Amino acid sequence: MRAKFSCLSPRTVKGAGIAALLGGTILATTSALAQSAPPTTFDAPEEIVVTAQKREENLQDVPISIQALGSQKLAQHQVASFDDYAKLLPSVSYQSYGPGQSQIYFRGVTSGSNFNGSFGGSLPTSALYLDEVPLTTIGGAVDLHVYDMQRVEALSGPQGTLFGSSSLSGTLRLITNKPSHKFEAGFDISGTTFGKGANSSGGSFDGFINVPVTETIALRASAFYQRDGGYISNIPGVRNYPVEDVNGNPAIKSVSNAPYAKKNFNDVETFGGRAALGIDLDEDWTVTPAVIYQNQRAHGTFLYGPLTGSDPLIPATGDLQVQDYTPELNKDEWLQAALTIHGKLGNWDITYAGGYFSRHVDTLADYSGYTVSYYEAGGPYYTSFIGANGQNLDPSQLYHVNHHYTKQTHELRMASPGTEPVRVIAGLFLQRQTDRIVADYIIPGLAAGPNSPAVPRCGDDIFCSRINRVDRDYAAFTDVAWDILPGVTIDAGLRLFIARNSAGGFSGTASRVGTAVCPVTSNAFLPCEMYNKTANESGETHRVTVNWKVTGDHLLYATYSTGYRPGGINRLAQVAPYTADRLTNYEVGLKTSWLDRRLTVNLSAFYEDWSKVQIGLTTPNSNGVLSIYNVGSARVKGIEGDFNLRLGQLTLSGSGAYTDGKTKADFCNIGASGNPDCSLGIYIASGTRLPVQPQFKANATARYAFDWGEYRPYLQASANHQSGTDAYFVQPVPGALWQTAGFTTFDFSIGAKIGRWSWEAFALNAFDKRGILSLNTVCIPSTCAQFARAYATKPQQFGIKLGMKY
Repeated sequence: MRAKFSCLSPRTVKGAGIAALLGGTILATTSALAQSAPPTTFDAPEEIVVTAQKREENLQDVPISIQALGSQKLAQHQVASFDDYAKLLPSVSYQSYGPGQSQIYFRGVTSGSNFNGSFGGSLPTSALYLDEVPLTTIGGAVDLHVYDMQRVEALSGPQGTLFGSSSLSGTLRLITNKPSHKFEAGFDISGTTFGKGANSSGGSFDGFINVPVTETIALRASAFYQRDGGYISNIPGVRNYPVEDVNGNPAIKSVSNAPYAKKNFNDVETFGGRAALGIDLDEDWTVTPAVIYQNQRAHGTFLYGPLTGSDPLIPATGDLQVQDYTPELNKDEWLQAALTIHGKLGNWDITYAGGYFSRHVDTLADYSGYTVSYYEAGGPYYTSFIGANGQNLDPSQLYHVNHHYTKQTHELRMASPGTEPVRVIAGLFLQRQTDRIVADYIIPGLAAGPNSPAVPRCGDDIFCSRINRVDRDYAAFTDVAWDILPGVTIDAGLRLFIARNSAGGFSGTASRVGTAVCPVTSNAFLPCEMYNKTANESGETHRVTVNWKVTGDHLLYATYSTGYRPGGINRLAQVAPYTADRLTNYEVGLKTSWLDRRLTVNLSAFYEDWSKVQIGLTTPNSNGVLSIYNVGSARVKGIEGDFNLRLGQLTLSGSGAYTDGKTKADFCNIGASGNPDCSLGIYIASGTRLPVQPQFKANATARYAFDWGEYRPYLQASANHQSGTDAYFVQPVPGALWQTAGFTTFDFSIGAKIGRWSWEAFALNAFDKRGILSLNTVCIPSTCAQFARAYATKPQQFGIKLGMKY
């Protein structure tokens, strides 16, 4: 049974007058508590210390393009999930199918949705870290519930020297609060609604505690539960498939989606917790074991549409509507256990960081767009399946995939004293990650029918994948900073790596089973062994930065850096392995403080060369199997920056990025052998815009906080804007929607703090703007792009929140 959460009704939360009355009530009822509370520092300026260079440094002293969202900013913008903080990071773009199903990119380094996140595809171009340990997975990025978080760090540009593979375009780091020898506790409770009727309300409860257990041991623990209401409706419909009956005569198979039709059916429940011990072995050595667990259950789909078209089988739908014919659900459960040991040998710092990560993802999705696309291309052969009773089966395909990811990482590094004119960091890194994939493309009842095309050992599958994938990384790295002159530092880094990536299994239809290229084995997990391959690769990546601390408040820097993403194997025997693609980054920047540090302005300009671009394609002779190719090259140039200005009780802040990415060489067509062949013409011409990343993305916030007796009220308004994007390099099929329009959304909040208590009322996307963040298809764009759906900003949402910190 699903847990129930008592939330305010849409009418209750929607009324501004009632929200104001509630706020006044909270203020009145908490005034007695405030009399003994310490003075508030609710809107004191937040000094952010980051560890982007494996040392603790003030954000304004770090000579790289980094945006850090501290705990204050995360709270002020109601951040609870990836979507919430991604809109505050202008250099970050993403494609998503819903919670826990996002692919993250920095500075537009992506080849679009042809293969990103596919289990047969490349590793991501951006890395995701939780504290010291990577959480990057081949599929969607983990969507960690954000609570008791110290900060989020977004490091733009290649970070391969210190953060390794998959840091090709950038690294996203989530830094949690650590145990301390001071008692702390708190909770936050909220109620929210999208105002869309039934099933659109939600809420959350978050709590934490920090306890000194002994003089040398401290425990910090937190727990959370969140329910997000739905806002996409699966509307009733009937689909009339043209088929051939058991005698080969034309017929119609009518299918109703009544069992699955529901208003606002994409609700989400997330719960979990985190615990960490801080153990001081002596004055120099500290051990911090930590564990985090999260369980998320997302119903329905988070894509709506198609937005255009008049296809009688898959017609365009209305705003925030779909018409789906199968069950849809995404279950995402994961656990990470981590151990950090920090100490000193002499005056050198020694750090060990290790972790084990296990994640189970189970997804059900409507895949009937594929059925319809193939019917319209090839006729009723693709809709005519006969069951055991001699009647036509419902040909709507159901996609069911189960991933079991594991990741084991170890890093040992040492760092010389940070006060010396020459500073050294050196370390070793090892990582082994696996993905066991069971993917079924199901037509219920298929296996029992006569002359069934079902894949042997795969139940009712018309197409089946059974894959074991292992990716290994080994690296040694060093970084040396030398103060060559007062205020002038040269910093050089080098990383040597070995990548060993292997995969084996089966992907295809029944026609491949038992052939020369796919012999049947005794392994019951596989219909047959189609491939078992390993790709080995080694190389280096490097960085050189020169920075000049002009004054204590002004820093200039110039960086040359490289990044890499390992290559791998292709599942088809005739397709060659793909090699690492590389990014070379040229960057200049400045970090400045003005007006007695009331104003900070940070800017960077960059030019990046992306070579041996990895791109995924399904060719006509591939039996639906995706392959990865190194084709062409691209360049990205742009400017990014942020500012913060404090004018007494008013604070203005914002950030923005202009990103211009284009191909700089032709991408060739794929030949009959399954490999690129430029004699067959051009697939993507030089000068084509890179997909997904908007050319301009920015946000701005105005916050006014003031004293009113014992209270510390505030008002806040934020705007978020991004320009339009291309979903793919080129229009995949005629008539397909593949470009999105720019949009702007506005968020407002009002609240107050009194002593240890706080309350808040907020409206997100206050004017209900429907901004499309990405266009996605369930199957490959070359087959299903005419039925593309939109992943959009969440609709207008109202909420209230009450919190206490001790």
